[in-house]
Amino acid sequence: MNSPDLPPPTLRLQLDSDALADNWRALNELSGSARAGAAVKANAYGLGVDKVVPILRKAGATDFFVAHWSEVPAVLRHTAPESVAVLHGPIRSDDAQFARAAGVRPVINSLHQARLWIESGGGPCDLMVDTGINRLGLPLGAISDPLVAQLEVNALLSHLASADEDVAQNDRQLAAFEEAARHIPAKMRSLSNSAGIALGKNFAFDLTRPGIALYGGVPRPELASVIRQVAHPQAAVLQVRDLTVGDSVGYNATFTASEPMRVATVSLGYADGFLRCWSGRGSLRFRGAELPLIGRVSMDMVVVDCRTAPNICEGDWLDVPYSLPEASAITGLSQYELLTTLGRRYLRE
Repeated sequence: MNSPDLPPPTLRLQLDSDALADNWRALNELSGSARAGAAVKANAYGLGVDKVVPILRKAGATDFFVAHWSEVPAVLRHTAPESVAVLHGPIRSDDAQFARAAGVRPVINSLHQARLWIESGGGPCDLMVDTGINRLGLPLGAISDPLVAQLEVNALLSHLASADEDVAQNDRQLAAFEEAARHIPAKMRSLSNSAGIALGKNFAFDLTRPGIALYGGVPRPELASVIRQVAHPQAAVLQVRDLTVGDSVGYNATFTASEPMRVATVSLGYADGFLRCWSGRGSLRFRGAELPLIGRVSMDMVVVDCRTAPNICEGDWLDVPYSLPEASAITGLSQYELLTTLGRRYLRE
């Protein structure tokens, strides 16, 4: 028996392709003599690899970074294997064999990973050195190990820990990376993430690796004037009702009407990445009218005060204001969390 066609979902996520392309071009220009790559891990920060990678390629991006091996096939639908690097690197022989078969570059982060890659046959790879974030990366004390000399390093990488702040750690990491680069031959050097690009040309080297700023994030104020919003969520109204004085809304009755009011229940909740920290904060919008959120965000629904939009009806689409810097200030969530927690129920347009 054939399943019937599904009706359209009550959530949609509109991707502004022009803004995405313009963001990459702006970051590429700010990278100076370096070229900008693109971090497309976590399904392109939640916006969809199948939508994002073709747009970035058309804009001019030629270098793509993912975190997990499982993310490789989706990216390879849209770009050549040699343009893809896997940041977590090989921790098992199966990982190294997959990298070789797929033709993508592993990022080597440790002597263990270097040994695995060499024993699998070696070849082009990227090498991450740890200059102070103490997360992934080869310790600086290990760069003289004979295994490192056997690596065919395409790009020497490191990662800035506090580029979104004006702190001394940035210059310390820069100096440590320059020292590592003097000892490790590589075709390219890459240090800057999105925030690092705004630190200036000394941090750019040959390749920058923007992530959050591509998708509308503003990690430093210098980027505010050039980065455009990319993700525009919308949610449909499920029901409209009238409240009387004393009626409460949602779990634990955190809102009680002090006067008669019209409210709307909307298809949006924490299963869709709209977390409980939005409860009682911010608003949705309908044709320019602000509809304040009332009560507690639940798994699949929120409720809004729609007295400013008295003609709202079931099935109407509401805009979810999602300027990442503003939403972060309202909720306390990072701009990364706001994007990557968006759920699977949105129709990505």
